[in-house]
Amino acid sequence: MEEKTHAEPGAVICSTCFHHCRLGAEQTGQCRARYNHGGKIVPLNYGQLTVLALDPIEKKPLKMFYPGSLILSAGSYGCNLHCPFCQNAEISQTGAEIRTEYMPPGELAERAQSLVSRGNIGVAYTYNEPLVCWEYVRDTAKIVREYGMKNVVVTNGSVSIPVLEEVLPYTDAMNIDLKGFTEEWYRYLGGDLETVKDAVKICANRCHVELTTLIVPGWNDSGDEMRLLAQWVASVDGNIPLHITRFFPMYHMSDLQPTPVDAVYGLVDIARRYLANVFPGNC
Repeated sequence: MEEKTHAEPGAVICSTCFHHCRLGAEQTGQCRARYNHGGKIVPLNYGQLTVLALDPIEKKPLKMFYPGSLILSAGSYGCNLHCPFCQNAEISQTGAEIRTEYMPPGELAERAQSLVSRGNIGVAYTYNEPLVCWEYVRDTAKIVREYGMKNVVVTNGSVSIPVLEEVLPYTDAMNIDLKGFTEEWYRYLGGDLETVKDAVKICANRCHVELTTLIVPGWNDSGDEMRLLAQWVASVDGNIPLHITRFFPMYHMSDLQPTPVDAVYGLVDIARRYLANVFPGNC
């Protein structure tokens, strides 16, 4: 996938996501992970892991993909959104200054294979936004597939279609954050709703997809918004699992109260009018 060159000498436009960051020489994009090195956009965080853990598949969350199994979960740093409630802000909202351990694709795949006897089914690319370094996801996922294991991508879906086309041939399941259903909310988070909707539609036809919507009190918790969200998901595929999860105070929203449990279940009831598989989370 080629990056676009801008008319300004030495500047390059990154085509990984909708931001289309125009980067001068050695400049880093909004994601803190991609930069202009000699006129080419390259990922600073390729193979630079901040987290490696063997997790239950339900933690991704995936409810209807190999339930009861474990998956080796790997995270790096950087994200192209700036959610003020991010539970992994210490890695997603930082850059190359963070401490990492380099693990090339083959080594991560071998580590995953060594854990099969403990119930591991493959690798999940998660914790930060993995697709700001889609090259590492693609390269690792190829080898993981050669070992006969599964690849799971946990993403905000805020990437370009060419990026999806790079990773989807090797992806078995995705959890995509559908953070709400208004452009206003997405703009506040530094995102773009239409980009995520396009990702959901494309990925739902290519691999197992589940969606997660975190309910933040006063922001995306209205019944009307959930009704519109669920109706749209049903128009893509009424069997797509939707996780409606409870917010807890953290990061820049530490002054808010947790989402009332009754509010979560009320939104679940609304979504279940249109979708076959709706699950409350964090309750």
